[in-house]
Amino acid sequence: MPAKKLTVVISQSQSKNPVHRDLEETLAAELMMGGEVDVSLVPHLYDMSHDHTGMLFLRSIPGDVLVLSWIYPRAARWVLDRAGVKGLEGVTLLRGEDEDDEEFDEEASAEESRGIGSAAPPNRKLYCLDLRTSSSAQPFLDEIRRIVSESSVRTVDLMSWIQGQPKPEQLQRYLNPLPVVNGNGSGPSAASEAEPESVKRRWYPVIDYSRCTNCMECIDFCLFGVYGIDTLDRILVEQQDNCKKGCPACSRVCPENAIMFPQHKSPAIAGAAGEVANLKIDLSQLFGAPSALEQAVVERDTELVNDGRDAVGMSIGIPRRVQPDTGEKDNLDRMLDDLDQLGL
Repeated sequence: MPAKKLTVVISQSQSKNPVHRDLEETLAAELMMGGEVDVSLVPHLYDMSHDHTGMLFLRSIPGDVLVLSWIYPRAARWVLDRAGVKGLEGVTLLRGEDEDDEEFDEEASAEESRGIGSAAPPNRKLYCLDLRTSSSAQPFLDEIRRIVSESSVRTVDLMSWIQGQPKPEQLQRYLNPLPVVNGNGSGPSAASEAEPESVKRRWYPVIDYSRCTNCMECIDFCLFGVYGIDTLDRILVEQQDNCKKGCPACSRVCPENAIMFPQHKSPAIAGAAGEVANLKIDLSQLFGAPSALEQAVVERDTELVNDGRDAVGMSIGIPRRVQPDTGEKDNLDRMLDDLDQLGL
């Protein structure tokens, strides 16, 4: 009977930053020599296409899997989900210095009741850790060992299928992506025996279905053919590479902050936990800045003009929740009025 092992996948940094490489190599060496888990290396999670060898490997893992990547855990989970790497969200305790456990607990309970959720996830756990949380390997190793101690999933040793039994000298693979191998395991067992499958930096939206309510405002707003509808009439990112690099406009108009761009400089758009609903739109107006909707319209018009098309302004795809002022005030309006009276 195969040993019960958690599969740990280390997703490489986009750059060859020596600090990043050192952290990746230290983690891989410790985990490989420890023998408690199966270890695999793949290129940057966000950059792999759905048919990339690394993503095919991730889809082939039958049991629990833990992915360490250089993006927020929420973004990593839904990048994987869209690529068909599905599972129940595994609880992780490793947090960044600016992240509060209580905030995460409240966020999780709210998401369970708000979004439409992932379609038919298998009964296995999917854990995601952000490699930017610490420059030291030890916190990650401690958290992985904690998860291993709680895991009871029976998994198959897939390392022999993808790249041979892991050995410390295989750390050289960090300089190249996984080689292509045959599904029957007859492919090359060393990276030098096959041309590496390259990846390029990408930019596309990622939908968090734990927040998404299927309102379709994103497909109405986006004019570049990025979004589509699946067989269950659910919104999905259909044509990832139609997205315009650097443009996060659809994320700004999403009423539940369910759309992420993992490489964006703003944590709220990149997938940090704790940013929910309309707060990112409404609070900006307190300081006299353009609303998120106004900013999104400008960003969209810029890309339309760059494509040789006409700017459309507020005439197309404006969210249905944005209605002309009828004079009626809701609770948020009254709160803003109170703040105005305080001189804020």
